[in-house]
Amino acid sequence: MKKIIELDNINLKYRFLKNMNIKQEILRLFHPKRKISKLKEIEALKNISFSIYSGHTVGIIGGNGAGKSTLLKLIAGVFQPDSGKIIVRAKSISLLSLGTGFQSELSGYENIYLNGLLLGLKKYEIDKKIDAIIEFSGIEEAIHNPIKSYSSGMRQRLAFAIAINAIPEVLLIDEILGVGDQAFKNKSNKIIKELINSNKTVILVSHDIGTLEEVCDKILWLHKGELIQYGETKEVIAEYKKFIKEQK
Repeated sequence: MKKIIELDNINLKYRFLKNMNIKQEILRLFHPKRKISKLKEIEALKNISFSIYSGHTVGIIGGNGAGKSTLLKLIAGVFQPDSGKIIVRAKSISLLSLGTGFQSELSGYENIYLNGLLLGLKKYEIDKKIDAIIEFSGIEEAIHNPIKSYSSGMRQRLAFAIAINAIPEVLLIDEILGVGDQAFKNKSNKIIKELINSNKTVILVSHDIGTLEEVCDKILWLHKGELIQYGETKEVIAEYKKFIKEQK
């Protein structure tokens, strides 16, 4: 079994203007000598190193601000680290996130083609899959309406339907297992399990510890940007639950 993903001593900082005042920054464009706001830095990830083997399902846990979503975006290539090395040995990789972007003026139908192409599908492949995508999403009646008229739940159901039909070699899932009604949740969990059983590599962020215990081979625990533990699911979750209890 090969290592499909390797991270070696990854560091990433977010940089933004401290006490930023938009009006002042616009004025500064016309007055270059105007005092520049100081940059503030936050260490999003610190010295992160781990490997994931092909065909494994890995869950990522941790509180808000732990760096979970940032880590997925690094693996997907959305972000680049300040230092360290990332190796992804996959022909295709798909990031399914609550922040998944659609073109708001286009219809759901048109966005299926747009997102499918971005995920690496050919037009003829989308032609074959589009009926299945629409049916799985459960939003048939609204599929020709502009995305801007969709609720956040409808957007995520459509995003999930597109991503799972793209069948990437590596699927990254960020906090969307709870999207939709119970029937859709059941369909989502079923399709994820099918991907897992088909030897796809799945990395998922979720607060649903029960689901992670059921489907994951390993768990990666982040806290304030640092890797606390990475190992067998039961062992890491047991330590995480103990930590959470001690914080109350």
